[in-house]
Amino acid sequence: MKKIYMAFIGLVLSAGVSFASEQNLQIFSVENKNGAISAKTIQKAFGDVGLKVDVNNNMNSIFSKRYGKVHHKKYNLAIFTNDKLLKKLMDKYPSIGVITPLTMSIYVDAKDNINISTLSLHGMSRITNIPLTNPDLIAYSKLVDVALHKALPNGKYLSVNHGASEALVTEFTTEFELEDGDTYEYAKESFKEEFEAEISPVGFLVPKSYVFEHDAYDFFDTYSIIRFNAIYPVSKNHPDAGAYAPFSVVIYKKKGDDTVHIAYPSIQNWIGDLDIKEDATIKTVRKTQDMIKNILSELTE
Repeated sequence: MKKIYMAFIGLVLSAGVSFASEQNLQIFSVENKNGAISAKTIQKAFGDVGLKVDVNNNMNSIFSKRYGKVHHKKYNLAIFTNDKLLKKLMDKYPSIGVITPLTMSIYVDAKDNINISTLSLHGMSRITNIPLTNPDLIAYSKLVDVALHKALPNGKYLSVNHGASEALVTEFTTEFELEDGDTYEYAKESFKEEFEAEISPVGFLVPKSYVFEHDAYDFFDTYSIIRFNAIYPVSKNHPDAGAYAPFSVVIYKKKGDDTVHIAYPSIQNWIGDLDIKEDATIKTVRKTQDMIKNILSELTE
């Protein structure tokens, strides 16, 4: 494998748009004592309205094997997309990649309510800097709302508390220097291999990656990433963390531009949006942010 030589251009922490008075994530909930609603029926409901669920993992199975204990009666993390709306948003807003795929947690609480947490329209706009008035972003949010109501008939939205927000997105820019015979596609794949080789030994997994074809880009890929040692302690008191986990890393290059862009939603924003108060959990979240940021910093030097 040829080594990729890349010139480091910069690291940007973007404050984004603030919606302090609005909910950035939403929890949709309904009583489910008879167990008729499950992660599988929710996946089908989402698919029926055009939101493809690519991953729907039973986290309790994973947690019980790795940690010997689970926090909730049922707990799933799932990722989903709508390619048509994504490609419309990509026309003008490559930042849609930092929430591609969208994510959700599905969990049963102590009162046998089944809950789904996802990003709200405000949360989607806030992280991507796509205006709240953008019709395609509104359509994406409305599609999620339709799916939630189909999945949980008679469900309702719960109120959500938020703390202070921090830098919303961690961004890097770099260049791929091509050697004779190399292509940008080859350089991108080599970068992905190096990236996964760096994150895997420190506990990050890539349950799904996406390659989007678009006339405006030489490439536009996203990697869905999770770290069990972060989501396990966070989910104990904050099962709605699935609105943010797995998180997405986007890498793209526009045609006619030498710059390669890499970005992901900053992990420390879980602290404010999930209203995390536990010191040990905050420490774990910040460690996870630093780990992924440092790896990408090294790869783009």
